[in-house]
Amino acid sequence: MATKNKIHIEYFLKASPEMLYQYISTPSGLSEWFSDKASAKGNNFIFQWIGSGEECAKMIARRQDSLVRFRWEADAGSSCYFEMSISQDELTGDVLFSITDFAHRGEEDSAVQMWDAAIQNLKKLIGA
Repeated sequence: MATKNKIHIEYFLKASPEMLYQYISTPSGLSEWFSDKASAKGNNFIFQWIGSGEECAKMIARRQDSLVRFRWEADAGSSCYFEMSISQDELTGDVLFSITDFAHRGEEDSAVQMWDAAIQNLKKLIGA
């Protein structure tokens, strides 16, 4: 398996951490902005994209209202994952939505573009 490079992206969103958490931790929330359809049995999620098939991922970590971490089935046995985390500045109230992901060398820009497009979908959904 080829080595993947870690990428980290941050977005400021106008939404409460509690609301955002529902969009990143549940199949119904994820299917509204991340994939065309999502389903889950326990911690095993299936993401479907029209015209692109489906991919399976296991939720390997979660913290209420702040973080979810998944590992793609194809990355089983590796240290690769994708994580969505939410933090709120205590003074300003600004909400930071952070993505950590792994991409093959040379595909980092494509991965960032994919996340940018997904976050645009999320922003439209939440009115941010």
